[in-house]
Amino acid sequence: MYFDRFDICQAHYVYAMLWHDGQFSETYAKFAQLERIGFRPSPALRNPEDLGENAREIYENLCP
Repeated sequence: MYFDRFDICQAHYVYAMLWHDGQFSETYAKFAQLERIGFRPSPALRNPEDLGENAREIYENLCP
């Protein structure tokens, strides 16, 4: 795993999409954070399998 802002954003986006507990959860707040920094995900980004190797490893470290 290495530092890449785009991979980090993708991993956090997929994590928030799959693991949030509703609109008022801390995990859902990640969407606002990503939007604030200008991250625009691809419409094809829906599952961890859609992530690159580095982004997938970052995602796996986020998961409980």
